[in-house]
Amino acid sequence: MKLGTNVYVRKDGKTLMLFRNKKQNDFHQGKWVPIGGKLENHESPEECAIRELKEETGLIAKNVKFKGILTFPADIESIDGGEWMLFVFVINDFSGRLINTYEGELKWIEESKLKEINMWPGDQLSLNWLEQPKFFSAKFIYRNGEFKEHTVNFY
Repeated sequence: MKLGTNVYVRKDGKTLMLFRNKKQNDFHQGKWVPIGGKLENHESPEECAIRELKEETGLIAKNVKFKGILTFPADIESIDGGEWMLFVFVINDFSGRLINTYEGELKWIEESKLKEINMWPGDQLSLNWLEQPKFFSAKFIYRNGEFKEHTVNFY
């Protein structure tokens, strides 16, 4: 199982999203995704979230809030093919200025407009859970890149 992070950076009613449009053969090509990436050896999920934020955006986190876990069972028909577990964080307190990233275009999106952009269906669903006081654990089933079903628990 691959481990990674999803990081939602929020400020003034906007969320920083990444439009994946620069890398060749990108599984996420044409989608808006949160900041994030794979955990490196000997790295905690929080350390990964902070590192990925700095690498992908140039921003430095001052406060990291752990909100939930997303699991994605293996989809052997897809390009990505592996099984994933993502640790989801929200960052509201940060410093620095945005940089250009090799993965795509960074843009602050009004939270009221997030449902209108081209995101993975699981990301659309999990947006609803970020402001809830409870911790969430969800499983998303995709087959050949198509969303099939999900389950979620709140604690």
